[in-house]
Amino acid sequence: MMNISISDKLKELLPEFKIGIIHYNDITVDESPKMLAGRLQLFQESLMLEAESKPISTIEPIQEWRRIFKKIGTDPSRYRPSSEALLRRIYKGSQSGSIHSAVDTNNFFSLQYQIPLGIYDQAKIDGNVLIDIGADGDEYEGINGRVVDMKDKILTRDDTGPFGSPIVDSKRTMVTEQTKKALHVVYFQPSLPDSNVTEMLQAIEKMFVQIHGGDAQSEIIE
Repeated sequence: MMNISISDKLKELLPEFKIGIIHYNDITVDESPKMLAGRLQLFQESLMLEAESKPISTIEPIQEWRRIFKKIGTDPSRYRPSSEALLRRIYKGSQSGSIHSAVDTNNFFSLQYQIPLGIYDQAKIDGNVLIDIGADGDEYEGINGRVVDMKDKILTRDDTGPFGSPIVDSKRTMVTEQTKKALHVVYFQPSLPDSNVTEMLQAIEKMFVQIHGGDAQSEIIE
């Protein structure tokens, strides 16, 4: 199994930083089952109804991630945490359409826990993984087709280069319906108690395996 670690630079700036890691094996990625698609649609509709009574400025996990971005040197109004970007689209009345079961599950948990998550095809990751802060020249093509400058942003990198972040993931390592082994990165807010972190990680792992089959191993990196 690949080694996953947090860089000294990131630890120095954010001593309480922690992520959840789940390795999935022998999974089947396909069209989302009706159970997942229905739950995701109903969840999004309920969030749309909450838009006026629960503004983003009152949602603590999102605000904590905005504070983290500022501390790293990222402008959170220009480069939003993916959880905030997703919620803002829904608040504006634009539901997230179904892509496939892995992305839909990822979006479901991002909305439920209001934190960023990344899901990657493990076969497309080269060597070990480092959670780091981007430097000059760090960039990649995002799943949205845009090249993202990753300087002064939290990112995940392998031996080839950066491939993911709490902002947007890369085309290079994105999960497709051909993916059999996947890596899930869960960006917990640092203030979250360890008991909550473990509970949330187990819930994500359990639901993902229920939908995709296979087996999984999870760990907390801090």
